[in-house]
Amino acid sequence: MANVVLELKNAAIYQRENLILSEVDVTVNKGDFVYLIGKTGTGKSSFMKTLYGDLPLTEGEGTIVDFNLRKLKEKDIPYLRRKLGIVFQDFKLLTDRNIKDNLLFVLKATGWKDKSNMDQKIDLVLEKVGMKTKGFKFPYQLSGGEQQRVAIARALLNDPELILADEPTGNLDPQTSVEVMEVLQEISRNGNTILMATHDYALLLKYPSKTLKCDGQRVFEVVQKTV
Repeated sequence: MANVVLELKNAAIYQRENLILSEVDVTVNKGDFVYLIGKTGTGKSSFMKTLYGDLPLTEGEGTIVDFNLRKLKEKDIPYLRRKLGIVFQDFKLLTDRNIKDNLLFVLKATGWKDKSNMDQKIDLVLEKVGMKTKGFKFPYQLSGGEQQRVAIARALLNDPELILADEPTGNLDPQTSVEVMEVLQEISRNGNTILMATHDYALLLKYPSKTLKCDGQRVFEVVQKTV
């Protein structure tokens, strides 16, 4: 059980009173790389939002990085998110400060105090995503792929137990998507657990892994060749 990072049992996912997904049974173990696929509107984003506390889980059972989603209170959400690394489609970088200061902002907000520890951590995560020499640049000076690498670096700052990547290649061209996937694959090989929502089936073929599909208000595992 110690290796289970995410588990949902007979869960139902709602957006307000609208049922989005029902009878959801999902287990993600430490070190897994799992895709979440499905057409637009089939519930991928609602599923992800439930996992990081944006939508409440009101039916069934759910635990994520030792937090009970059914009992999750508003005040617990920041602590949950510190144990998660969240990567969005649209980067969400702060445009008024350079890359290093973007990362510094997150560390300060999550309780880091020691300047040299913070500098060291920032260098480490930027190196992991191949951006160590770009810390002085501003987001507008970077390509989309580079901005997404920084967003991945940001997600790694607090050594998350699970990385939730919601369409991380959605705004990128095919070549850049592959480059970003290479970064995620490398992070996965280093032992990080990743759940990635995507509609880019080319990536699934190139980097096959466990795949969950949202369809008809259900989530089910699919065998790769039938994707």
